[in-house]
Amino acid sequence: MLAAAAVLALASTAYAHGGVLSYSNAGTWYQGWAPYNSPTGQTSIQRPWSSYNPITTVSDSTLACNDDGTAGALQLTATVAAGSQITAYWNQVWPHPYGPMLVYLAQCPGTSCTSVNSNSLEWFKIDESGLISGTVGDGFWGAGKMIQDNSSWTTTIPSTVPSGNYLIRFETIALHSLPAQMYPECAQIQITGGGSLAPTSAQLVQFPGGYGANDPGLTVDLYTNEAKTETTYVIPGPPLYGSSGSTGGGSPPTTSTGPTSTSSAPTPPPTSGTIPEYGQCGGTGWTGATAW
Repeated sequence: MLAAAAVLALASTAYAHGGVLSYSNAGTWYQGWAPYNSPTGQTSIQRPWSSYNPITTVSDSTLACNDDGTAGALQLTATVAAGSQITAYWNQVWPHPYGPMLVYLAQCPGTSCTSVNSNSLEWFKIDESGLISGTVGDGFWGAGKMIQDNSSWTTTIPSTVPSGNYLIRFETIALHSLPAQMYPECAQIQITGGGSLAPTSAQLVQFPGGYGANDPGLTVDLYTNEAKTETTYVIPGPPLYGSSGSTGGGSPPTTSTGPTSTSSAPTPPPTSGTIPEYGQCGGTGWTGATAW
């Protein structure tokens, strides 16, 4: 009975939460890390992570990539062309439609990211989508669009980004409860054919440090009378890469009421093969692999 109760508790937790389970770019599919499986023998472009639970504190040491900042023992790196699209897939169906979507890059020194701790890197935001339409309390959000697009988010690597080794950080922030729930995961990529536009100092942040505890985008209450009529939402983090904003991380950034992503309906995950244990949690509508 105790074992059965433990399984049910884990299933309930996994259903309510989750993370990025896989990626695709230019027709190539990359399986992500399996957080509830043994790390032994796992190899992925994704940095290891161990829990579907959210991060709820902006000073949490795992905020960069939902881990301790280190690479896996068999870490891989994907080659991604500047100007191309990369899609991240969450467990289906993602259960939190209220909140923003954010995508960051951080360039690693040297010839590889594998030896670099993600907490030491400086991140710049290349994509964001907050409140797209309606009101804060009952509107259509970036997270809702992610769910609508097969629980995935497609972003374009800016063609102006300098070539080199990077971590890419996909994040969704759920606002249905307070404190806000942050769900970041990272993958290692090598960008080729890039440009020469480096991010400005105002566009660079570290995690933790990129968000402030009192940022309005993290403290908004969806259930107040004000939220029923408010149509503006302040997306957390620094100004977008390539923008003219000067706001630094941890302070109120520029306001956005719609997506800047080139997100479109992506190709669904493979219908055969293997998935990480508990990767199906969220279950209804799952179109991916059915075995692990």
